[in-house]
Amino acid sequence: MQTRWRTVDIVVAAVIAVAFAAVFYAWNNLWEALNGFALPWRAAIYGVWLIPAVLGPLVVRKPGAGLFVELVAAVISAVMGSAWGLSVLVSGLVQGMGGEFGFAATGYRRFGLVNAVIGGALAGTGAALMDLGVLPYLPPMTTGQRWTYAILVIVSSAVIAGAGSWALQRALSRTGVLDRFPSGRERVAV
Repeated sequence: MQTRWRTVDIVVAAVIAVAFAAVFYAWNNLWEALNGFALPWRAAIYGVWLIPAVLGPLVVRKPGAGLFVELVAAVISAVMGSAWGLSVLVSGLVQGMGGEFGFAATGYRRFGLVNAVIGGALAGTGAALMDLGVLPYLPPMTTGQRWTYAILVIVSSAVIAGAGSWALQRALSRTGVLDRFPSGRERVAV
């Protein structure tokens, strides 16, 4: 596997980050609209924030892609006026590292659905730990509610960020836009 980043890798990773920073802006508004409904609605939609952490490695297929894309998206989100201020940078770092681990576990040799789901779940685990232990984003909850929240965030992240990113990468590959990447050259004939 080639680990050296090309200019096209950096540009495409940055474009993914910018696109998802715009998605984050809308998602932040939906999150705030669900204020008071932490369980189950906020937890169920959480995975959208973690898509860059999994989609980056699926598309670019270089070590650090998940961390890069998620962190750049978080920086742009903070600049755009995220309700959580600069704390989104810490979240982006933790979430990006979680997404990265799903692919690092295989030495960046496998980029299938299983790795994507594991990456999504690990990113969700980091996000839930941050929310429940470090960053006071949530209203007071009982211990049972906290566990339920964490499990729902992890499941949401595995499904939306993991399986969703895998499906999105495959859909993009079918269009031919990823032909400059190994992920684009694997496309299945339709």
